[in-house]
Amino acid sequence: MRVQRAILKYHHKTVEILAGKKVFEEELYVDFSVEEVEDGQRLQLTIHPKQTIAIDYLAIELYHPYQADERVFCNGFQSWTESREFNINDKITPIRSFVQNRIGTFGDYDFCTYPNRKGCLHSWSYTYMRTGEEIHLAGSLSELTGYTLFRHNTSKDELYIEKDCAGLELTHSYPALDIYIGQGTDNQQFDNYFKLANIAAPKAKPIVGWTSWYHYYTDISEDIILDNLSAFSEKQLPIDIFQIDDGYQTHIGDWLSVKANFPNGMAHICRKIHEQNYKAGIWLAPFICEQKSELFRQHPDWILKDRTGKPVRAGWNPLWSGWFYALDFYNKAVQDYVMNALLTVLNKWNYDMVKLDFLYAVALAPPPNKTRGQVMHEAMRFLRNVVGEKLILGCGVPLGSSFGLVDYCRIGADVHTRWEHQLLKWLRGRERVSTILSLRSTLGRWQLNGRAFYNDPDVFILRKEKQKLNLQQQHTLFLINVLLGSVIFTSDNVRDYSEDTWEMYEHILKWKNSHVEKVIGKDDLYEIHFTHNDSSHIAVCNLTKNNQTIRGVDLMGFQSRVL
Repeated sequence: MRVQRAILKYHHKTVEILAGKKVFEEELYVDFSVEEVEDGQRLQLTIHPKQTIAIDYLAIELYHPYQADERVFCNGFQSWTESREFNINDKITPIRSFVQNRIGTFGDYDFCTYPNRKGCLHSWSYTYMRTGEEIHLAGSLSELTGYTLFRHNTSKDELYIEKDCAGLELTHSYPALDIYIGQGTDNQQFDNYFKLANIAAPKAKPIVGWTSWYHYYTDISEDIILDNLSAFSEKQLPIDIFQIDDGYQTHIGDWLSVKANFPNGMAHICRKIHEQNYKAGIWLAPFICEQKSELFRQHPDWILKDRTGKPVRAGWNPLWSGWFYALDFYNKAVQDYVMNALLTVLNKWNYDMVKLDFLYAVALAPPPNKTRGQVMHEAMRFLRNVVGEKLILGCGVPLGSSFGLVDYCRIGADVHTRWEHQLLKWLRGRERVSTILSLRSTLGRWQLNGRAFYNDPDVFILRKEKQKLNLQQQHTLFLINVLLGSVIFTSDNVRDYSEDTWEMYEHILKWKNSHVEKVIGKDDLYEIHFTHNDSSHIAVCNLTKNNQTIRGVDLMGFQSRVL
């Protein structure tokens, strides 16, 4: 990669800045520095306004000669967004327009253009181009001042690094872009990247556990939770965390109002979990509420408004009461409410971990003096400060905004009880519930594990009832999650496992805490190279329905094997 120039547009003016130079204008001056660092370069661009200005566009242009066999990694907007390597002639297609108002807010469709042309690819926070054993990595070292978008135009050998800051009003110096670019192996480059970003490895430990969602969904009760807890206790399984997911609260937003089918309350459930020497986790979505909630009815002024004054819809969920809304983070009463809910859950109910979901919603309508990314970062910093030393599992969050601020983070879509949800696939939602989509992101984001946080690849499913995955699909899902994730959760009632299921469970779980050297993949065929107990192995994984041969090994559809 070669740095060409930076481009700044404001007040109908366009300014070009050459690398390593400063540009002085009547309204501002811009400092664009280039520093040589280990295995690469660091690019920093700061805008110093002399008067109030509004930015229209800001980007750094790089030249990269894309090769025919090169692969381009595109990191999706948030946790659920598909993230994988693309061929240079691929394209990323947007969601179908007639469902965008319902589920488009989950992604970047409202503020990121999709050219829908071959070779036009985009990635958030970081990207890389792979040739053989090496990658060219480009990554944002700080998302504090806004999301960073990497746009590839492979037919023109162009890579643009854009700051998501259109419309931002500036009255003070703005450190807009801080970028690392380098070349080397995956582990070399991602080590360099996170070292320069000053993000330390997570202090928490990898975890194995149970969560209620992918078996019972919102239909949970005290009896169901305690029955599953009893099943783990009977089997004397060495798990770490037992988590209650969505469904205990009366409505989304009313986190301290508990349903009648938890007659003894959530603190009682937590005590029961602790009695089995497990940590207790619980789910919340702190920045949203549904229309039926007491919060929505009693505090309409807490709802985030767009620039026309309309309440901001954060999405639509058929398992709730339909539409749900974003809360206004900069309303002090909202911060107090969220803080009180979290402190009650953590200190009065005594839970050890909170799974915080739908976090993207907080930044859907930023104020004029902040970018979406600034709002997201400040909200994540707020959550970390409130939760303190207890554990956070982030979900539904732009990953760059959560680097170093959560202990664990979802890095893929929700697993489905089938391999693919065909209707959602046709709708082209990149955040859809889908097992194959989840696995692609797990395989694509593996380098973040143990660097930015511990990766949560979502659950494995080994049960036979209430699901449609075949045995090979179950085995592949479990194996990839164990090798590439550090949050190994299920929602199964393990009391129902057969002897054969237990054999699979023990056979695959033995590979946890392996060290991954590299992941090679194309067209849903993957090799995972790893070491375990000082022994080298390769997992060959076929995510297609057809029989395939990988490294001379014949695999049935959806089959994986460890060599």
